[in-house]
Amino acid sequence: MINGTTYKVIGLMSGTSLDGVDLAYCVFTYENKNWIYKILNTTTFPYTVAWEQRLRDLMQVSGAELISLDHAYGQYLGELINTFIRAHNLDVDFISSHGHTVYHQPGEHLTLQIGNGAYLAAATGLPVVCDFRTLDVALGGQGAPLVPIGDQLLFSDYEFCLNLGGIANISFAGTSGQVAYDICACNILLNTLASELNLAYDQDGHIASTGKTDANLLQKLNTADFLLAPYPKSLGKEWVDANSLKWLAESAATIPDKLQTACEHIATQIAAAIKQTPQPANAKVLTTGGGALNKYLIQLLQEKAGTHYQVVVPEPELVNYKEALIFAFLGVLRWEQQPNSLRSVTGARRNNIGGAIYIGT
Repeated sequence: MINGTTYKVIGLMSGTSLDGVDLAYCVFTYENKNWIYKILNTTTFPYTVAWEQRLRDLMQVSGAELISLDHAYGQYLGELINTFIRAHNLDVDFISSHGHTVYHQPGEHLTLQIGNGAYLAAATGLPVVCDFRTLDVALGGQGAPLVPIGDQLLFSDYEFCLNLGGIANISFAGTSGQVAYDICACNILLNTLASELNLAYDQDGHIASTGKTDANLLQKLNTADFLLAPYPKSLGKEWVDANSLKWLAESAATIPDKLQTACEHIATQIAAAIKQTPQPANAKVLTTGGGALNKYLIQLLQEKAGTHYQVVVPEPELVNYKEALIFAFLGVLRWEQQPNSLRSVTGARRNNIGGAIYIGT
């Protein structure tokens, strides 16, 4: 790579919590064998009720309907990006899109993120990099997490990078390369419970803080087979629906008690994941994603992690848009034909360069 190489990229992310579409306009510059990033503009487009319902019901539709929705969603994303570009008068080299995950069962060689790249490119007239997971799965990997290469190259000042999105995942430098894996469900649980109170989420974890732990429910959540399995591993919403969410739905506990128990479960699992890897005193845990704004959850996590670890919640822009930033960066690596998926993370046969490119003109 040539010193001074610069890319202006829009990163696009839609997570399992269905909060909306996150867009981050980022500039990446290669200087002295390091990538430097700047986040210049960000926005989140909340889903309309209609789109949220369509995405929530995707696993029940026919094959023909799924193809149609993949195309329609790609067109929809293109319209959102066009609005974003016009609002900020942006000069864009290309779009890097995670899309929205419908299926993720890597053991069955099954992973699908909709938001068709061809329709997205046609709608914007810009090149699009997308479909980052499929090659890794074809190589026997989990196809996830993909963020760790960004953690390694952009956030090396931290011993751990923790994302509290729909699913909680962690990344850190291991003895034989970067390690990362999904820990447990996070905002999928908390937001689902909050929705039963007609709330989008539990602000600051206030409702959870008023509840009491349900010991039986907590035991079920903490002894699930996925949690006991070794990494590399990644978690799909299908598993969460059939296990964690099912146990929460079956419990007779009050919603505050369920929220408190879910927070206790999440903090316990994350603290255990952190503590199993020896790190220097005062190791820093960069914590981002919507769950990082849940003050009660962060308080529980810090208590369970102990004074040896420092849970760091950065500025709101990085909290909310780190995944969009890193998917923009994955697109840069794909454009440069550099590995953007690590075998030490996913278990694939080799590091690989994932992502399909649509030119758009």
